[in-house]
Amino acid sequence: MVVVDAHQHFWDPARVSYPWLAPYYPELDRSYGFADLEPHLAAGGVDATVLVQSADSLADDELMFEIAAAHREIAGIVAWVPVDDAEQAAALLDRLSDSRRVVGVRTLVHNQPDPDWVLRPAVGEGLELLSARNLPFDYVAVLPRHLEHVPVLCERHPNLRIVIDHLAKPPIGRDLEGWSRLLARAAASPNVHAKVSGLYPAEGDRAPWRLDDLRPAFETALRLFGPSRLMFGSDWPICEVAGGYEAVAGALFSLIDELDEPARAALRGETAARFYGLELGQ
Repeated sequence: MVVVDAHQHFWDPARVSYPWLAPYYPELDRSYGFADLEPHLAAGGVDATVLVQSADSLADDELMFEIAAAHREIAGIVAWVPVDDAEQAAALLDRLSDSRRVVGVRTLVHNQPDPDWVLRPAVGEGLELLSARNLPFDYVAVLPRHLEHVPVLCERHPNLRIVIDHLAKPPIGRDLEGWSRLLARAAASPNVHAKVSGLYPAEGDRAPWRLDDLRPAFETALRLFGPSRLMFGSDWPICEVAGGYEAVAGALFSLIDELDEPARAALRGETAARFYGLELGQ
């Protein structure tokens, strides 16, 4: 069974600006590279990863491609492109395709002052560009408003494949009814997938958690999406503030391992490999 971590990051504050990092995660405001991640992959039996952008900048793309070029464990990159400028986005995708293969695109939607930013016409043109190139869109849904937009995006862009990062940050340990209702609407489109990742208290909250705190959100996502549209992700190194890679991945794997073998295989790697078109073992 191939195991894929479908959501991890690298960053280097000496080279790239991450405006969100120090305010929310001061203990993580340092460089994190492959040497920091490699022991965790070995301990968790993880074969490959999907490297996801951490800043809306070309500098962050360049850092990711540089690291990925030296490590075959990185099976794909979810890069940043300016989706609100389709012409520039197309030119950048053409340029990035000459390096390590881009398997998706993300922008930090949740950091935009306008919660409806993703519905702007200019962004729509960029999303149509992704659709035409069959590139998935990693969607960061933090506010309920963000999650409300998923059915709208599916209606406007019926061929766009979307993956919701971190299950849209369910309120772990609190009432899940509102989140569940919005997630169900998003899951109604077969083009929408989701990442079982980041399932710990929100930014700035270091409250302790237990495995059973994660179970309700996990079981809700499993019921709505099924294993064929869910994928495991560590959200490393952010998961370090929630106990570390082994604790977070171990808890998710414990939940996954309660399922039957086909479901385990899907969540541990098959869904991510299929969704992103990963060329594993290359």
